[in-house]
Amino acid sequence: MLGSHFYNEITRKNIIAFGTLFNNISLKKKDPQSGDVLEEEKVPLAYGPKQKFLTRLEQNPDVGRKVAITLPRLYFEMTGIDYDPTRKTSPIQKYKAIVDDNGNEVKVQYVPVPYNMSFELGIIGKSQDDALQIIEQILPYFQPSFSITINMIPDMDEKRDVAIVLNNISYDDQWDDSFLQRRYIVYTLNFTAKTYFYGPYSQSDIIRKATIYETIGDLSVNRRTIERTYTPKAVTDIDGDGDIDAQDDALLTADDDFGFNEGIEYL
Repeated sequence: MLGSHFYNEITRKNIIAFGTLFNNISLKKKDPQSGDVLEEEKVPLAYGPKQKFLTRLEQNPDVGRKVAITLPRLYFEMTGIDYDPTRKTSPIQKYKAIVDDNGNEVKVQYVPVPYNMSFELGIIGKSQDDALQIIEQILPYFQPSFSITINMIPDMDEKRDVAIVLNNISYDDQWDDSFLQRRYIVYTLNFTAKTYFYGPYSQSDIIRKATIYETIGDLSVNRRTIERTYTPKAVTDIDGDGDIDAQDDALLTADDDFGFNEGIEYL
């Protein structure tokens, strides 16, 4: 009913782009006296809900393991998609891209539809210092948004700047149980990605002639109709014969600079 199959992988690209923002965060432990770095580790990042990681943490209380293997860590997940009417544009607008190997054809696609994708990023740490060290490597970049460029439709060479907005931060310190229970601190950051969803694109020939009919005068007496025609006019010597003429007009392709030839005929 809606049309032929297409898949632009927009959701997947946005999830990957969001996760990439936080895949290079590290944690350093220093000597309190000298300030020398004693240990540096890259904080692991994984996709999934918070409860999944907390359950694994609580079910593996092996105190003999190094803390770095389990904590700290980052998790993220997409939590929702909502239409954004504030960024709506005319649904009948189109944009075009020239076919690389054929200057006589173009790819045509309607403008994308704005949607907001919700993401949750979590920081799970064993100590407050570990969690704060991680969160301070994130917050300064969001004021409250941070923009990234995503190659949405490679075939159309369509790239979009997507604003990632930090909405709020919540904090949870699970240290109310006995000393036999493992302590963990969770900072939860909620984001909104102002992205776009695209429909299919089609391939079509370029328009080489436009015709307009105009009626001059009163509708009941002395009516006169004019036919105006417009064709592309070359602005450079394409065939290299030293003249810019009709032969050059016929050689124009979609990626050339051109003007217009106008013809007027009274009917």
